[in-house]
Amino acid sequence: MKRFAGYEKGVNFGGWFSQCDYSKERFDNFITEKDFKKVSDWGLDHVRIPIDYNLVEDEDGNYLEEGFAYIQNAIDLCGKYGLNMILDVHKTLGFSFDSGENEAGFFESDELQEHFYMLWEELSRRFGKYYDRVAFELLNEVTDKCFLDKWNEISTQCIKRIRAICPDVYILVGGYWNNSIEALKDLAMPYDDKIVYNFHCYEPLIFTHQGAYWIPDMPSDLRTAYPNTIDNYKALHENIKKSSLSIYDFIKTKNADVSFFEELFAEAVKIAGERNVSLYCGEYGVINLADIESTLKWYKDINSVFTKYGIGRAAWSFREMDFGLDDEHMKDIIDELVNYL
Repeated sequence: MKRFAGYEKGVNFGGWFSQCDYSKERFDNFITEKDFKKVSDWGLDHVRIPIDYNLVEDEDGNYLEEGFAYIQNAIDLCGKYGLNMILDVHKTLGFSFDSGENEAGFFESDELQEHFYMLWEELSRRFGKYYDRVAFELLNEVTDKCFLDKWNEISTQCIKRIRAICPDVYILVGGYWNNSIEALKDLAMPYDDKIVYNFHCYEPLIFTHQGAYWIPDMPSDLRTAYPNTIDNYKALHENIKKSSLSIYDFIKTKNADVSFFEELFAEAVKIAGERNVSLYCGEYGVINLADIESTLKWYKDINSVFTKYGIGRAAWSFREMDFGLDDEHMKDIIDELVNYL
């Protein structure tokens, strides 16, 4: 399968320019130069940096030079420490994966879609010249499957507009159900040879999101270990009546271990080979409520399958965001865990 060279082992700087209060204090201090150095020292080759439109636009839609300057600084620090970078639009006007953001109407509004295209044209004009070390990710986690046809139309149009400005930049496209690996088969055929199919993987979700406050009906005290049996995870899942947690019906293996990830990724690997595109997992990780021994085993198993098939990836997330690799709770395993990123 085609590899996404330079983007094979990475980490997210989530919560810096996205899912935050957009304060100068946050922008200046949440991630600093020493963090870029640490990521490089860990032996990683890139960072994925989510941004919300609020970083670079005011309430009237005027561009904010100070916001673009933060992106430029991140690119410069990546250059200084030998890292590549994925610039991910995590929220656009009218759409966020998080319903709590109160963004709506994007898929129904030509005006909001034009706003999205114009934002990407501006990002392309400013940062497309760094195509040798910066890739563009169009939009984080399209949610409902009903958006499929419209998203294929929007993403193709956006790629055309970017290509008119920077023909050589790599562009990442993900699918519905929050970048589900199951959605890759329904993505539009690659526009050209610099398109990357992007998915996220937090499976089995009952393990990676145990006790998560944002999952409907998730008991705050639910705890479970990894590896485990699929039946045990299903039993826990059945007690969460209204949640969208899933254990894929097509999975035949009885155990959640390496064999689970082999089976989970099989169709996507096949499709990527047939369409001659690279696969990239833009987010994967384990909530900080899980026991650290299970967390280490999960990373080791998923990494072995990523490595086997040459799937690039970026762990969620470097600091805080309920998954922080650099946080205090990870200190006893981080030196070993970085070998499995």
